[in-house]
Amino acid sequence: MNLQPSGARYSRITGTGSHLPPRRLSNADMVDMLAQRDIETSNEWIVERTGIQARHFAAEGVNSSDLALIASQAALASAGRTAADVDLIIVATSTPDMVFPSTACILQHKLGVHGCPAFDLQAVCSGFVYALSVADAMVRGGSARCALIVGAEVFSRILDFNDRTTCVLFGDGAGAVILEASDEPGILATDLHADGRHVGVLCTPGTVSGGHVLGDPLLKMDGPAVFKLAVGVLDSAARAVLAKAGRTEADVDWLIPHQANIRIMHSTARKLKLPLEKLIATVHEHGNTSAASVPLALDEAVRSGRVKRGDTVLLEGVGGGFTWGAALLDF
Repeated sequence: MNLQPSGARYSRITGTGSHLPPRRLSNADMVDMLAQRDIETSNEWIVERTGIQARHFAAEGVNSSDLALIASQAALASAGRTAADVDLIIVATSTPDMVFPSTACILQHKLGVHGCPAFDLQAVCSGFVYALSVADAMVRGGSARCALIVGAEVFSRILDFNDRTTCVLFGDGAGAVILEASDEPGILATDLHADGRHVGVLCTPGTVSGGHVLGDPLLKMDGPAVFKLAVGVLDSAARAVLAKAGRTEADVDWLIPHQANIRIMHSTARKLKLPLEKLIATVHEHGNTSAASVPLALDEAVRSGRVKRGDTVLLEGVGGGFTWGAALLDF
């Protein structure tokens, strides 16, 4: 397998993959769907506020693990690895297949392997950056050599289609990377944060008890509060991770932020004095896919030839909790 020995000092992304469900809904499709509920919206209203033009919804019976499996297989192929090479699986998701076991364990079974640690990580839209940081620490510490990190979501299952301010924002999908032990630096630094004082600004406040749903199982969001928080924390996390790595904004070749709102993304780039040409944006076609958004965008940028080996990439996530974080890496 030519894997580096355990205890290697660095970790590096060696492969990427992603998957979107075939069902694509344009803004026009959403307008028609909401009109059937006597709810008015328009393509112009959605685009002006978010930049979103389309999103993908999974078919009935298709779960996060199903999307994760296809993305994982693509990432393994990209890295020239097989599932048998993987010795750590982390799935970042807010929409797991079931209460337990973890979606990571279900994915492990679908990959046809067993024995390695597998667990889910829940940090909502920051989940992939959180998971990448955890995997990096485990690889650097010698407890893993070839990690599969996945962000997978079926947010369409928790949307309130009577609320036009939220249901038009989100989509389903999965993105994955293979992170391997390396003699050369890959993940340069990570920076993670959370502030539980803001749990109410973005949440799905329901749970299961005695066979019944307690609370509300649909997504709730205070859009203006999320916008204000996101703009500030994404800037601070970016500067913190650059300082940790001994780099500056001028060293960044590509910015790949959480794909939630094009106005937030543009604001982040401007604050870092990065030209918009260095911003990877997929939100127009994917919508907000929560923990899947960063690896989806990374994979698209790699496969389109924009992100190349040797490029310095800044990843950022921000989500419910309130959570946020950044990772700087040499690809």
